[in-house]
Amino acid sequence: MKGSPQVSFLLSIPSPSPEWSSFTLGPFTIHAYALCILAGIIAATVMTSRRLSARGGEPGVVLDIILWAVPLGIVGARFYHVFTHPSDYFFEGANPLEVFAIWNGGNAIFGALLGGAVGAYIGCRISGIRFWAFADALAPGMLVAQAMGRLGNWFNEELFGLPTDLPWGLEVSAANPALPIGLPPETLFHPTFLYEMVWNVVGVVLILAIERKVALRWGKAFGVYLIWYGLGRSFFESIRVDPSEMFFGLRTNVWAAFAAILLGIILIVVQSKRHTGLPASVYIPGREWKGPDAEVESDEFDSDPKDHGDKAVGLAGSDDVAATSTSNSRL
Repeated sequence: MKGSPQVSFLLSIPSPSPEWSSFTLGPFTIHAYALCILAGIIAATVMTSRRLSARGGEPGVVLDIILWAVPLGIVGARFYHVFTHPSDYFFEGANPLEVFAIWNGGNAIFGALLGGAVGAYIGCRISGIRFWAFADALAPGMLVAQAMGRLGNWFNEELFGLPTDLPWGLEVSAANPALPIGLPPETLFHPTFLYEMVWNVVGVVLILAIERKVALRWGKAFGVYLIWYGLGRSFFESIRVDPSEMFFGLRTNVWAAFAAILLGIILIVVQSKRHTGLPASVYIPGREWKGPDAEVESDEFDSDPKDHGDKAVGLAGSDDVAATSTSNSRL
């Protein structure tokens, strides 16, 4: 049923003024998009640090991992976007430096996962943290960061969806070059950035709720994250109007979302069979933190059978490294 035009515009989401997208601070130009991403990174770091410390990690150890994961994640996000949108950057007369202009938007989360996973693995090996312990602690924080980052798309007035007559449709200014040609000026569009923000927040609640009932360790919380985000992204991506490379009739990121769902399912199934208990520590065997708060309560951490005894410790370490290597080859 089509809604009344008056009602639609009364409840519609306005586009931000172009002046909102950036401001100057001395010789620097500060972009709202970058601030949203930065706020998301900070929120995810704080949340992950608290979760990992509660499980026996040294306070602040997450920063040692983030220092590797964030830069490589940003590089991965940008180059994945450029790779999947080559026509936007490689054409006659194009400025090659635009490839590096991340402040103009165009940072793909799937590329961030790939680059960030490599960086996190390096950081975990240096700090002695199990990769999967970090990934599980990160899972809800990732969704928080992505929700905050999506707000940056609103400031940039980008990545909106198909035309809609729903009352909460997004207004898009006539001067926006991404506006489809031939549509009347009062046309509203699906606010896909808002849909994904809400979906991600619900995902945070879901993961935390499941963890109250079931112990999600050995990468299983991260597996839930991959499944949840992949399900939502596969739909939201399919109703966007921005150009994208297509494979077999589907946008590139829809296929990437399907891959995330599959990887999440495999991760949960495989790790559930490999590890029937909980890890004795968030640290790689032999790298445990010796601080005063290193001990964790037994009701929080029942040890996995593979962590019992000297021989078992060796097996657990090998399993952890193997699982980590396998994960990074898939992410």
